[in-house]
Amino acid sequence: MAHQRITTRNARFQQWQAQLTNRTKRHRAGEFLVQGVRPISQAVEHGWTIRALLFDPSRPLTRWASGLLRDVPAEKIAMAPELLAELGEKDDGAPELVAVAEMPPDDLARVPVGPAFLGVVFDRPTSPGNIGTIIRSADSFGAGGLIVTGHAADVYDPKSVRASTGSLFALPVVRIPGHREVANWLTDVRAQGVPVTVVGTDESGETDVAGSDLTGPVLLLIGNETAGLSAAWRDLCDTLVRIPMTGSASSLNAASAATVVLYEAARQRGPGA
Repeated sequence: MAHQRITTRNARFQQWQAQLTNRTKRHRAGEFLVQGVRPISQAVEHGWTIRALLFDPSRPLTRWASGLLRDVPAEKIAMAPELLAELGEKDDGAPELVAVAEMPPDDLARVPVGPAFLGVVFDRPTSPGNIGTIIRSADSFGAGGLIVTGHAADVYDPKSVRASTGSLFALPVVRIPGHREVANWLTDVRAQGVPVTVVGTDESGETDVAGSDLTGPVLLLIGNETAGLSAAWRDLCDTLVRIPMTGSASSLNAASAATVVLYEAARQRGPGA
């Protein structure tokens, strides 16, 4: 197996190291690091472009790692273990593999819309962990895509990628400037005969989530963790729903609220919906 070697903190290593913390450099390069067996496996399974696979040539590799190095059409980089450990961000030494994946285009056409559509908008999230958690929940409960809008934490931040536990690679996730682009997209979708209902979440919503019909095409709106839904997003909503609570907390974390509503939508739609 032909491969390149990196044994010093050269310019290429420093570029990848910077991508762990610098979103500008990630997006300028159009790539991000993927750590962990399941996320890397999911990226390959779902056909994402893998630009490079980084590995430690001094250790025996498992069948999983050997198979990827043999079969995935990507550049193979043999890396000193201490350098690979930095890129893998593991406390217990270097991982077997770190992948460098290409970012897909931010195109709403990637989000499939049909009669059973269930999608999520997360507006101006500040926590990459919350983005990853919502991606995981949306994937788990059958959503067709996540739209992240506004000045937001980065979908491709390592914290987001890890929190999604591989679901980032199974679910279309698109970054869009704001509500106008989503409103225009909704107009086009509805013109094509898909009557999408826009459902916002709010602690003072008009209806309990369980009392709302979520069986048709639905776009769920989740507001910023601190400020909630802006006035512009509220104007776009067909209905606002609330999650009934009996404890002392006044509201749920944004990712938790999204998970509750996604579960309720999946429950209403029934098995295999």
